Amino acid sequence: MALVTLVLLFCALHSGIRAEAGFDVTLRLDLTSAEQTLALYEGRHGNPRQIAALKGSQIALATTSLIVQRPLETATLEQSLEAAKFNQDLGEDLFRMREARSQVREIRELLEEVQRRNFGERVVRTVEQLFPADARVRRSVPVFFVAFGHTNVDAYVRRVVWEGDSPHFVGEGQGEITIVVNLSRAVSYGRSVDERFLGLLSVVAHEVFHAAFAAYKDGSPLWRAYYAGGNSYLEQLMDIAHNEGIAYYLSLIQATRGKLPPGWEENVRASFERFNRQGEELLDPELSRQRAYDIIRQSNTSGYWQSYGAMAGMVIARQIDQTLGRTALVETVRDGPVSFFSTYLRVMERDDRVPKLSDRLAREIRRLWR
Repeated sequence: MALVTLVLLFCALHSGIRAEAGFDVTLRLDLTSAEQTLALYEGRHGNPRQIAALKGSQIALATTSLIVQRPLETATLEQSLEAAKFNQDLGEDLFRMREARSQVREIRELLEEVQRRNFGERVVRTVEQLFPADARVRRSVPVFFVAFGHTNVDAYVRRVVWEGDSPHFVGEGQGEITIVVNLSRAVSYGRSVDERFLGLLSVVAHEVFHAAFAAYKDGSPLWRAYYAGGNSYLEQLMDIAHNEGIAYYLSLIQATRGKLPPGWEENVRASFERFNRQGEELLDPELSRQRAYDIIRQSNTSGYWQSYGAMAGMVIARQIDQTLGRTALVETVRDGPVSFFSTYLRVMERDDRVPKLSDRLAREIRRLWR
């Protein structure tokens, strides 16, 4: 009897620990668009109209429209799918289907690995380590897999409100947090299917961090107050650099295992130079709203190293983690973008070798942190 009581007590305590931890993120994988698109590429079957109407396809379409900065209709996606089905050339290949069609075997192998291995659980365990121990993050996140999309993005998070079959992207605190993964880009992550699978884990962990972070913000009075405060253009750039920077750092440490990519120092230097220059321009009181929008948008919607805000943020996250420790980095998740940059000023004071924020930006960060 005593043994039974002890076992029950242990189970109760164990359940209590899990409940206290409060990090409960599950991924709902939807492979329909990818599966049907691959069947179309393979010439087996596939209806362009049906594929284009799928939710994952629609979000990929809307995201491509956002990046190319012009409206794209569902009919445009249908025409591209029709051309891919019959190996025709429509000229401008907005969704990069010609390349995807040429790599259909590799994409199919990767899709099967996602289905076979514990993809969702492995991603969630990776992300959890970057949140405060008392974090309350409870979210079920839809993850749509597609096999086409703009060349600049391989996976992304959107907050979506559906109006019929059309997705509308909305701001913080609104809509459903949704992830889309473009498998046709993921086949570039390595030469073997295992390398590609691990690369995909890294990329999706990046996006799940965004989704979990968004859920965390929704439940945080500090973050709600931050977004209600009418943030300046510079603070909006800092917010992107914080969010994207930590996510890219997570991808970096998962994908490279400590080995930095080629051209690291040169690219880091260029990213910080542009961040300083664009950040100072955002402080100009005469700056037009359109120019500010363009500066902020380009900080994370260009190519990898060209997304200067995300890349500067990645380096900042890495240096905080290496110089001050993981606890200091996790504290910025709790305390916000100004904390992230203020913490980096401490790193700059401690280590003269790290990339520098300009004196003007440093003064503004200190003013905001007071």
